[in-house]
Amino acid sequence: MADVRARGPRAGLGPALARATHPGPAVAVTLVGTLLAVAAGTGPGRTALVCAAVFAGQLSIGWSNDWLDADRDRAVARADKPVVQGAVEPRLLRTAALSSLVAAVVLSLLLGVVPGLLLLVLVASGWAYNGGLKRTAASGLPYVTGFGALPAGVVAAAPGTPAAPWWLVAAGGALGAAAHLANVAPDIEDDLATGVRGLPHRLGPVPSAITCAVLLLGASLVLVLGPDGPPTPAGWAGLVVAVPAAVVAALAGTSRARRLAFPAVMLLTVLDVVLLLTGGAGLT
Repeated sequence: MADVRARGPRAGLGPALARATHPGPAVAVTLVGTLLAVAAGTGPGRTALVCAAVFAGQLSIGWSNDWLDADRDRAVARADKPVVQGAVEPRLLRTAALSSLVAAVVLSLLLGVVPGLLLLVLVASGWAYNGGLKRTAASGLPYVTGFGALPAGVVAAAPGTPAAPWWLVAAGGALGAAAHLANVAPDIEDDLATGVRGLPHRLGPVPSAITCAVLLLGASLVLVLGPDGPPTPAGWAGLVVAVPAAVVAALAGTSRARRLAFPAVMLLTVLDVVLLLTGGAGLT
């Protein structure tokens, strides 16, 4: 850490800013939104716009998280955080977060008022979580509303502004809740040390892990059984994939496995959308 600081806060600034975006979740959520746009038939141009809008929103959420949590991360010596390493200053993260927020607003509204506002619900949910909801019993609410609004906004961006089917929104909300529980799992002790007591902290690691696993399986069942007609082979394949992901999430109640839970949830979410796309389920 001393060597990093000796080179000054701007040493490796580009990589530091990239790490502060929380690149794994940002890329996964953007990929999900883009694949849903393809499945909804938005067309190449509007699909690219959906991708850009969702990505800008995810950048703003990631940067705002590290900006707003800078003091808390320093207090618990989060060595994985660029701001703790001295590689980037909080004020620069603030500027980056606000700039990408403006870009997300503009890009989303270019899709139209309805899809734009729905996509911005995801962004607003992320900012609300970072801004204080993470410390309350309602910490899962931004994830549920944000991940439920994402497919609704993407489908609304398709020609004719159709409404997203109920099962797609419900599955999105369930996957969002699972993502929240899995995301918090590795940092429960650090969070408690700095006064953060969201829903997973109140439930405890093991109940949170079990709830996460149930939500994962439930979301996958909804995606398979929700569309009209009998389940497709791709849908059944999704359930096969969901089982090991749910097992990993359940094992997140143990300290050694906790960091595997969130990647498992994100991977399952992407795979669910891929299987949904290949299975030909109607989204509009």
